[in-house]
Amino acid sequence: MRNLLRPVRDLVYLLYPHLCLACGRNAPPYGQDICTPCKATLPESNFHHQKVNPFTEKFWGRLHLQTGAALYLFTKKGKVAQLIHNFKYQGKKEIGTALGRRYGHALNRAEHFREIDCIVPVPLHWKKLRHRGFNQSEMFANGLSESMGVPVIKDGLERLSFTSTQTKKSKLGRLENMEGVFAVKKPKRLEGKHILLVDDVLTTGSTLEACGIELLKVPGAKLSMVTIAMAVN
Repeated sequence: MRNLLRPVRDLVYLLYPHLCLACGRNAPPYGQDICTPCKATLPESNFHHQKVNPFTEKFWGRLHLQTGAALYLFTKKGKVAQLIHNFKYQGKKEIGTALGRRYGHALNRAEHFREIDCIVPVPLHWKKLRHRGFNQSEMFANGLSESMGVPVIKDGLERLSFTSTQTKKSKLGRLENMEGVFAVKKPKRLEGKHILLVDDVLTTGSTLEACGIELLKVPGAKLSMVTIAMAVN
């Protein structure tokens, strides 16, 4: 039956090609979302190979991190920006899970990420969650969990208040906007754990910092971070 359906599948794919979610031009291999040229050229950071790296440097003097990393480097008009836009705003939530699985395999080979006990995604306020339909950080966390074999505690953090968009705020404005926004739910679950906090994009780090401050209040907790991308100038 599978062999009989293959010609029909191939014809549909030929007539209605699924374009790459990064470049929007090429057709990726069947069953995938990113074309082969984009996979080869998307700017990977490779930060996970070093315990201290440009990702962790953003939090010096702000948080005590074990380590941190991002899969890609992000520029406003680059392919990664297009990929993130399709993921967050075009309802392509499968992108986040696929990228999480991919990066999780890489993190498994990095000694600094081998002692992770649980994964906690940055939470959305219920109003934004209802509007978007999914939490992009949770989708990424689910993919990481699949390949790393580490559980996701999706309600490890809760968002106490709705905040206005961070996009046009200064670094100081973003930090002020995040004060008192997050809290740990049932901290007993996280006591003594090495927590991997995950989000979609690291820009100034204000959201991750606000979450990290709360998580590090849990007795015995250690903190590392991972994002899909990190913004660069």
